[in-house]
Amino acid sequence: MDSYRCKDNGCHHPDHGCHHPCTDHGPKPYCANIMCEAWQNKNFRTAFWTGCYLQMTLMNIPVCGEVGLEMHPDTDQYIRVEGGQAVVTMGRCKEHMNLQYRLTMGDAIFVPAGTWHNVRNGGRCPLKLSSVYAPPHHPWGTVQHTKEDAEQGEH
Repeated sequence: MDSYRCKDNGCHHPDHGCHHPCTDHGPKPYCANIMCEAWQNKNFRTAFWTGCYLQMTLMNIPVCGEVGLEMHPDTDQYIRVEGGQAVVTMGRCKEHMNLQYRLTMGDAIFVPAGTWHNVRNGGRCPLKLSSVYAPPHHPWGTVQHTKEDAEQGEH
């Protein structure tokens, strides 16, 4: 890591004792074709770029799969469909998910902090998502191969 490193970003770079491949390109300046990167991602969740104040992850949701119902109290989130079809539900409480949308490639979801939400694969091929969190939500270098890994908190 170099001078772009945040003091408290929870660095898990392979050169610093990490046991999974280095896929997180932040916090250095970086350019990428996100749609191509999303299609190449085979993991449930991969931290693609983590900075001091923002993070992008890539997600691969299998047919009939879902991200899972969640709420981030202090994090705004932007989710973009890079491929496939998504069904999104949102609401102010998990018992009252009153918003539902069907999205396709290029569509996006803006999720304010404190909003319950879930994204399901509504198509016949893997759902490819990019997700931006502000501030970062996952530790630097997070790679979760499956939803089960994510639920167990593996990274």
